[in-house]
Amino acid sequence: MKIIADTNTFIAVALNEPEKEIIINLTESQELVAPEVLPFEIGNALTAMVRRKTLLASEAVSAWDAIQHIPVVLRRINIVAALRIATQHNIYAYDAYFLECALNQRSPLLTLDRQMREIATKIGIQIME
Repeated sequence: MKIIADTNTFIAVALNEPEKEIIINLTESQELVAPEVLPFEIGNALTAMVRRKTLLASEAVSAWDAIQHIPVVLRRINIVAALRIATQHNIYAYDAYFLECALNQRSPLLTLDRQMREIATKIGIQIME
């Protein structure tokens, strides 16, 4: 089964967050898919954590290296469809890219973001829990 994995799930696994084991259990033997912006969003999230001083620069690099070992298929998404989702639900386009990817791939979404789970449910996307 394909699972659309949000940026925060990759970061949680790489940083050994409490959700790591659950994420691994949910995704084991599954095909992880994400919009092609995933690497850029991960980089942005890691540098934001460094700027907020919740992560050292060396830890950000180590997390990036760890994420490179997680197999994921990157997919092109429909930006116009994602922009519609973003504007209808007043969310960032980057979040809408993952929702659009899940709709396009007809696949469930795995995210740690409560708001994304709520919107996904509203628009008919199954949530992995």
